[in-house]
Amino acid sequence: MNQQFRQDAIVELVRQQGYMSIEQLTDHFAVTPQTIRRDLNTLANEGRVRRVHGGAGIESSTVNTAYSTRKTLHLEEKERIAHSLAQQIPHHASLFINIGTSNEMIAQALLEHQGLEIITNNLNVAAILQHKEDFTVIIAGGQVRSRDGGIIGEATIDFINQFKVDYGIIGISGIDEDGSLLEFDYQEVRVAQAIIANSRRVYLAADYSKFHRNPVVRQGNISQLDALFTDRKPPEAIQQLLSQHGVALHIA
Repeated sequence: MNQQFRQDAIVELVRQQGYMSIEQLTDHFAVTPQTIRRDLNTLANEGRVRRVHGGAGIESSTVNTAYSTRKTLHLEEKERIAHSLAQQIPHHASLFINIGTSNEMIAQALLEHQGLEIITNNLNVAAILQHKEDFTVIIAGGQVRSRDGGIIGEATIDFINQFKVDYGIIGISGIDEDGSLLEFDYQEVRVAQAIIANSRRVYLAADYSKFHRNPVVRQGNISQLDALFTDRKPPEAIQQLLSQHGVALHIA
């Protein structure tokens, strides 16, 4: 069994059991404790399991990984996804870009475009785009989250509802096997729902780790998307849902 398959299997075992010790995993996979420790450290850094003394447990469904950590995770994958998505945005389009580290990389990838009009509730996205003289950048009003520069609240929702744009670019914290799009913050979810409702086409950027996370707040469903941009094939159940609902799959 190669490393990737073993790590995927570890995640599934931890999810099923709630906790797996290094000894149990060593016996199960017939590898050394050092190999399991390396696997668990990698999975913990990716946010797929929670490293605890002597083993690993399921990741919290109520608390997201810190923003500073998320900015450093899956950088290559996010960059590929960002460039893949940016290629699908024409010049002189209007778009929403919401909260998330993947969306910040998409903003960077859009700098080669011309004449875009962007409405965002992400201060980091606005900072990336502000120097493009041919772009119109509009920042939603509302409460600024100190931890990541996201803007949320009723005022943000009201602001978003004033627009109808060509493309809504959203991120997500987790995707359930039933197609549910899941987040940690209820207020963030309500803003994202407004973005989905006011976009002619909805594009989701999500690296592969999001298929192994289960936050508690339902944002929507994969059927509401026009396209999913990711870095490798999603689980079979997700692929079937994408096909069933006519959602384009772009693998960067």
